[in-house]
Amino acid sequence: MTDPTPDAASAAEDGTDLLAVRRAKLDRLRAAGVDPFPHDFDGVEPIAEVRARHEGLEDGAETDVRHRIAGRLRARRGQGKMAFLDLDDRSGRIQLQAKLDVLGPEVMSRLLDDVDLGDLIGIDGVAFMSRRGELSIRVEAITVLAKSLRPPPDKHHGLQDQEVRQRRRELDLIGNEDTRRAFVMRSRIVSEIRRFLDGEGFLEVETPVLQPLYGGALARPFTTHHNALGRDLYLRIATELYLKRLIVGGLERVYELGKNFRNEGISHKHNPEFTMLEWYEAYADVEDAADRLEACVSHVAAAVGYEGEIRWTEPWARKTLAGAIEEETGIDVLAHRTSESLAAVVRASDRTDVDPDGRTWPQLVDDLLSKDVEPKLQQPTMLFDYPVELSPFAKRKRTETGEDTGLVERFEAFALGMEIANAFSELNDPDEQRRRFEEQARLELEGDDEAQQYDESFVEALEQGMPPTGGLGLGIDRLVICMTGRSTIREVVLFPTMRD
Repeated sequence: MTDPTPDAASAAEDGTDLLAVRRAKLDRLRAAGVDPFPHDFDGVEPIAEVRARHEGLEDGAETDVRHRIAGRLRARRGQGKMAFLDLDDRSGRIQLQAKLDVLGPEVMSRLLDDVDLGDLIGIDGVAFMSRRGELSIRVEAITVLAKSLRPPPDKHHGLQDQEVRQRRRELDLIGNEDTRRAFVMRSRIVSEIRRFLDGEGFLEVETPVLQPLYGGALARPFTTHHNALGRDLYLRIATELYLKRLIVGGLERVYELGKNFRNEGISHKHNPEFTMLEWYEAYADVEDAADRLEACVSHVAAAVGYEGEIRWTEPWARKTLAGAIEEETGIDVLAHRTSESLAAVVRASDRTDVDPDGRTWPQLVDDLLSKDVEPKLQQPTMLFDYPVELSPFAKRKRTETGEDTGLVERFEAFALGMEIANAFSELNDPDEQRRRFEEQARLELEGDDEAQQYDESFVEALEQGMPPTGGLGLGIDRLVICMTGRSTIREVVLFPTMRD
């Protein structure tokens, strides 16, 4: 017997017949004294561990080793005196053998007639290797753990509709093993990042998500209202300013791994809420951050068994921002340091993808970077020496003569044509920081709605004294895109924000 289970999305179009059949089976189970939703099922072994226990077992070999496993019923073949079933859990899949002379007619009938594909079941049985070399469990007892009242996605084709997959992630996970593997990989990536930083002496901390002022990045915030306090608050766009206050307080090496929220467009690499890692290290600078980033990502790639085309373990390419823009466009942005001058050069280049009208100088530089440079940076690359206008929290670039170049000690890291990380030699001069905030206020008046907000509390914290500090932010979602071979952020976020 093989169950002809349709795709879950199409099942809804078939009316209520399939649902009614499943509910009738639910009623029969209850009438037979079977609880279709029991409280627990203790002592379950992951299927992967069962497989590992019997690795190397010869074809046709029997064992006397009993196992208790549980998972979702994926396929069923045969009828009458013997049936084969496929069961899977998060760790893998295994074949079950159900025999009438072992289970008895009542249990065998229940298994064939009242248990459906998609049901969650518990199995007690003995391991053996089939003559075809398939590790199997000979079923001695079966326990219904949760009756599935809706049919699962098609067992052969999975769930194909991208819209349904992302809106109904539970169906995607049920129907597509590749999706499960991707999110297991994501979890491992995050765990290995923590393992690396913990091993380097960093403390994991938590800072506010609801903030009276948003800061630490050039982005627009989400606004909410606190009823009891009678005031508006912002969902954080970055953790930077609070983490640096912890450096002031003497914690010296800290990191936070959590959600940020930015009220910006949705695209293949943008989701309004996203996961970000930020770390800050006292007595370090941007070069230390670059070296540690290479070491961290290289460690993660090795630990999770990355086998793609990106060369994470080799030294990353390092260029300057202005040099990379000039290489691709022929425009020297540092020779045109006003919005009017740079806009004139952009217009003269007859470009159609960058509209200079109404754009500030930092916005125009960012436009050239995102349009011409970023898509071509497929292998890991760091771009250094950003203009101060783009970097309100970074220290000015050191020079032998002490001259002010208008640049700061900052890099952004790219891979697969998108930014994955951003790092600074952190500005710790409170007077200079105050001037930078004032410059950001001027840019806001010029129409830059992503300009940094003035934060006097942060300046006062700097006035307590912050040691030289290297800081870095790493986009977890984008790193996962790179390491899992996905093409969009919606494929690596379990429940992405979707359009109506």
